[in-house]
Amino acid sequence: MGRHQRSGSLSVTSSATPSSDATELDFAAAADVGCPFGRVDALGPVELRETAYEIFFMSCRSSGGNTAGAAEVSSPVAGPRGGGGSRVKKALGLKARRLSSSSAAMVAQPMMVRTLSQTSGPASPGRGRRPMTSAEIMRQQMRVTEQSDARLRRTLMRAVVGQVGRRPDTIVLPLELLRQLKPAEFADGEEYHQWQFRQVKLLEAGLILHPSLPLDRLNSAVLRFREVMRATEIRAIDTAKSSDAMRTLTSAVHALAWRSGVGSGGGDACHWADGYPLNVLLYASLLHAIFDHRDCTVVLDEVDELLDLIRKTWPTLGVTRPVHNVCLAWAFFQQYVVTGQVEPELAAAALAVLADVAADARGTRDAVYGKALLGALGAMQEWSEKRLLDYHDSYEKGIGGAPTEGMEILLSISLAAGKIIADRDAAADADDAANFAGDRVDYYIRCSMKNAFTKILESGMGDGDGEPGVVLTQLARDTEELAVVERRSFSPVLRRWHPAPVAVAAVTLHGCYGVVLRQYLGKVTILTEELVRVLQSASRMEKAMAQMTAEDAADCRDDRAKAIVGDMEPYEVDSVVMGLLKVWMDDRFKITMDCLARAKETESWIPKSKDEPFAGSAMEMMKLAKYTVEEFSEIPASAKDEVVQDLVDGLEAIFQEYISFAASCGAKQNYLPPLPPLTRCNQDSGFFKLWRKAVLPSCQAPEGGPRGVGVGGGSHHVPRPSISRGTQRLYVRLNTLEYVLTHLHAIDKSLVAAPSPRFDGARAAAKSAIARVAEVAAFRLVFLDSRHSFYHGLYLRGVADTRIRPALRALKQNLTFLVSVLADRAQPVAVREVMRASFEAFLMVLLAGGGDRSFARGDHAMVEEDFRSLRRAFCTCGEGLVPEEVVAREAEAAERVVELMARPTDALIDAFGVATSESIVAAVGRGGDDGDGGYGGVTPVPPTSRRWDAADANTILRVLCHRDDEVASQFLKRTFQLAKRR
Repeated sequence: MGRHQRSGSLSVTSSATPSSDATELDFAAAADVGCPFGRVDALGPVELRETAYEIFFMSCRSSGGNTAGAAEVSSPVAGPRGGGGSRVKKALGLKARRLSSSSAAMVAQPMMVRTLSQTSGPASPGRGRRPMTSAEIMRQQMRVTEQSDARLRRTLMRAVVGQVGRRPDTIVLPLELLRQLKPAEFADGEEYHQWQFRQVKLLEAGLILHPSLPLDRLNSAVLRFREVMRATEIRAIDTAKSSDAMRTLTSAVHALAWRSGVGSGGGDACHWADGYPLNVLLYASLLHAIFDHRDCTVVLDEVDELLDLIRKTWPTLGVTRPVHNVCLAWAFFQQYVVTGQVEPELAAAALAVLADVAADARGTRDAVYGKALLGALGAMQEWSEKRLLDYHDSYEKGIGGAPTEGMEILLSISLAAGKIIADRDAAADADDAANFAGDRVDYYIRCSMKNAFTKILESGMGDGDGEPGVVLTQLARDTEELAVVERRSFSPVLRRWHPAPVAVAAVTLHGCYGVVLRQYLGKVTILTEELVRVLQSASRMEKAMAQMTAEDAADCRDDRAKAIVGDMEPYEVDSVVMGLLKVWMDDRFKITMDCLARAKETESWIPKSKDEPFAGSAMEMMKLAKYTVEEFSEIPASAKDEVVQDLVDGLEAIFQEYISFAASCGAKQNYLPPLPPLTRCNQDSGFFKLWRKAVLPSCQAPEGGPRGVGVGGGSHHVPRPSISRGTQRLYVRLNTLEYVLTHLHAIDKSLVAAPSPRFDGARAAAKSAIARVAEVAAFRLVFLDSRHSFYHGLYLRGVADTRIRPALRALKQNLTFLVSVLADRAQPVAVREVMRASFEAFLMVLLAGGGDRSFARGDHAMVEEDFRSLRRAFCTCGEGLVPEEVVAREAEAAERVVELMARPTDALIDAFGVATSESIVAAVGRGGDDGDGGYGGVTPVPPTSRRWDAADANTILRVLCHRDDEVASQFLKRTFQLAKRR
């Protein structure tokens, strides 16, 4: 590159680093805005900067340019720059650099007065000092010492000897540096060790931690590299060609860097510094060199030449123009932030570059670009919005110039960045994308107004005596003043993106004050002068807000602006009536809750009388509720309409709690007997069978049978109802729940001011509780109260002698008693649940009857006849309490199971074989409980969910276990190794 003149350029000095007061612009130093591209834990900002300069230097030299003498430019004393100024600066709207006072003083000094340290070479009379090159500018900007720079030049000269024309992206720079640089070129061994370990860490970051191509961390090359790295961490390794460590490192690095499948001689680029985020972090370090380290708000006039040189690193770093634009936009934005937001030109430059980023984002889908784009733009938007969400606090004092200048800049950047992100999402709605700016500004206004209002409120509460009425009166005046300031100072800027910013601010403030006002009114119980003053102040403020909103919306043709007017919800609070009404309601709720508490402590579930077969606590509670509703109906309609739902919700909560209390009676599982272990029938001799049949009726009655209840089919004893007191109390609960449900309808109809129906939640809870209590009562009746005649007595030791007739007589007596004590509405559900429990008990007799029950195929006719009798008992119970179609539907599953008893044993075994695999898979899928215990046979026992079905493998297995023949016994022994019954 040729030498040229420049204005305001850097001079060549002999100092190793810039002056001590220079501003560091590394990512870690920017406390107010973090790096959006992630981090490389092994390398700090200084190490990244040094590495970036090494890559820059290699890229410039290897690409054919003479970096040591390229693009020389004159010093400030040589006069203004020619050529019409920087092309980049003009494109980004940046002004030509102004000389600082120190630079001007330096220019004014006679040449002979300066020391030699202020010049880059000897000065001749009448001539200026030697002009700087772009490379020298870059070195100073990157804060690289002359010693390090000279060492780097010598190393690369040695590295590229005999490799003229070799592309920089085919050179693994850290490896070349390790080969060429020796300990003698460093001040001491420790410095060399630190430098060597930095190069190894850089290789680890680029090849292993953040590779551009996917990598298996257990790759043999990775393992070899790790060994060398561990050795390097302890002490400096020998980098001679004959060194084992160097040969191992070289082979590992080459294997990892050339993983594209083409060897180093194939002409493809190697991959060692182009993985994200390492490549972007290195490139961002280079871009920060365009800012003058002496005046961090200024972009160097040599920015064109510097960017041209920086672009030479693209092949090595894997950077494309879209990625460059993203990084450049971020560099300008970050510089604007870390310099205190005092130079709007930096933000304007970032905004200008964002225009190119927007064009790139629409057509670029590269993964690395997407990460860099979303990271940088997301950070810009997040940092900007953090201030815009409270712009009253951020810009009222004039940060960055005029009170709204900095705000307008951040609005532009935030909306531009957010719009690019929104447009990149292909699934985004077109209308949402079109309204993006308006919607975001609307959000900023609302949040900032809420924050400003909160500060005013907190300030008012901290001043004076803190009386609520005084605070609210002053708050109304301050809120109106805040709206005026918003309209005068901020709304003109916001109107660029939003059609009605004043209306949004006014509506938001109106809503904020309304929240505080309603909280205050909720605590007032009587009408006072203070309350009157608060309401008058609130009314004046509300009218002012409404006028601002209407005027702003009237000047706008946008329909969204006119819709904002409807968002202003009037206060309209009748403080006296509403306050008294709240107190009254709370008092009524307390009385009813006290009734509920007494019921929980004392209720014994004994009916009040035969005519009133429900609990007295329910009568008392519903009486209180009815009285409350009657009093409420006398309140003027204009006041009660606003709180009718509160009344309903309060009563409904009490009703639901009482319903839950009445339904807390256990579960049906408490009464279901456990499933006995599966066994196979014992094939006794014919003589023993005849002896047992002859002896059993006279000498072995079933254990635990009720006194006077025979088990034989010929007994004519008429049993008495066997419903225990516990079961009777369950039916009192059932009556009570029906009583509550009936009165809920009556109370609902008496609420004239409220649209019906109400109390939907309580009604649903009552219906659910009725079904649950009826189910528990039915299972207790069948499995506990009637266990001797049913589950413990039916078919015990034989079918013919223990038929169902005695159990049916007891069941009919119980049903008759049940119907006599239950309310009419409760009878159908109670009888239906008894039917279900009886069918369940009948099936358990057949399938889980234990070792004292066995069935032959010839018993099927008697069992079938008994089940028909059981089914007929419910069809004839009462006057159609359970419709025949309901009985038939509920009995269908049981009838199919009974039908299994008629099948031959071979057919049952075949059916079991078909169903067994499906049964096991289904049980595993639903996590069913086996209930049979573990058996050690060749085939696992199919699990059961206690839902008996003729197609269920476990059900068929149980029929086989109760089948009294040799074929079934041998099958069970062979397949499951089931034990014989004792």
